[in-house]
Amino acid sequence: MSVKIIAVDMDGTFLNDQMNFDRPRFSAQYSQLKKEGIKFVVASGNQYYQLISFFPDIAHEIAFVAENGAYVSNENTEIFCGKISDEETNKVLNTLLPIPYLDIMVCGKNSAYMLSSSTPDFFTTMSKYYYRLKVIDNFNQVDEPAFKFAISLPNEKLADFMTFIEAELTGIVTPVSSGHGSVDLIIPGVHKANGIKLLQKIWGVKDEEVVTFGDGGNDVEMLEYAGFGYAMSNASEKIKKIANYQTDSNNNAGVLNIIDKVLNKETPFA
Repeated sequence: MSVKIIAVDMDGTFLNDQMNFDRPRFSAQYSQLKKEGIKFVVASGNQYYQLISFFPDIAHEIAFVAENGAYVSNENTEIFCGKISDEETNKVLNTLLPIPYLDIMVCGKNSAYMLSSSTPDFFTTMSKYYYRLKVIDNFNQVDEPAFKFAISLPNEKLADFMTFIEAELTGIVTPVSSGHGSVDLIIPGVHKANGIKLLQKIWGVKDEEVVTFGDGGNDVEMLEYAGFGYAMSNASEKIKKIANYQTDSNNNAGVLNIIDKVLNKETPFA
């Protein structure tokens, strides 16, 4: 079976727990992928500016599906940028702000924004994933459209919060669990799979020619639709059941191990 696209989640998937990967090994693999015309796509819930920092030598020639699909680029060219209307943004914030146990971040194309009243831990955590992050006193100071909201909350509140958002903000945002202990509220239908499909149209690639890798709730759609959806062994049982295939953990180079199989045309890519 021919493979034309390899799309990887980052946290808990392509990156190990030290937020790194085997760069020499991947560099050699990438050279071979280029020769064979296989596109490499980074599909993450994280900010575009953070993602490109991991690939300084090739960021200008690969594709990124950032912010869970809200921002898509290929070869430094914007393909798609989602937008939540000002009216809907205000409705989301009016729903979230009265909840005392939430830390909230508004994400836009040029920056992410958090309140000065947020907890220090929230800033420390989010600054790892959002290289452009502004601290403001009021969300009225955000001067660009929002395309996603990142929420931090206690784990014991998570299930009830997801149910609450689905009921209160249906049709406006969809809650998905991210890879670093928080919830993203995304535009309905604007997820990682949607972003990859936009790239497929440009490149003329069929679903069965796509290989995807993920470990979390925001990877569900891209694991379900792709011809080869791989769950990491460190993923939850729910994600493993969704994916048709499984690979080694993020700490054991699970993604790179399967890329070798793609390049060597081993099962199931023979």
